[in-house]
Amino acid sequence: MHRHYSYRHFRSQVAPTNGAKSLYPQCTVIALAGDGCFMMSSHELATAMQYGLAVIFIIVNNAQFGTIRMHQERHYSNRVHGTGLTNPDFAAYAKAFGAYGERVEKTDQFMPAFERARQSSLPAVIEIRIPQDQSTPGATLEQIRQQGRR
Repeated sequence: MHRHYSYRHFRSQVAPTNGAKSLYPQCTVIALAGDGCFMMSSHELATAMQYGLAVIFIIVNNAQFGTIRMHQERHYSNRVHGTGLTNPDFAAYAKAFGAYGERVEKTDQFMPAFERARQSSLPAVIEIRIPQDQSTPGATLEQIRQQGRR
């Protein structure tokens, strides 16, 4: 999303600035992360709950460290190591904190889930489950493997 979303206003993408929701409480603040990234920083959900900051965390879950796996496949085809993840149910994880949580598995489920998250006025997690072989919006791991062989 960071590569394809058109930011139209100055400071509308504040990454890696922290505290955007506390600085701009009237704005919808979205944290977009892969499952591996979120697992390394999921304590931010606890912080959002503690301070009542209704950040929406969108987690794209392909059960692996996707970027690392992509590079392994490109440079060391079929010799991957340490990229698979065993993740929790991220929607249930959010609910355990008292936050809003929902899982999305089909594209047409996303916008209704996003609106429910916004309307909850709570910190929220939307987990998007994608196939493990999907590496980027335009390439599967098999396609990346083939590119690496050239």
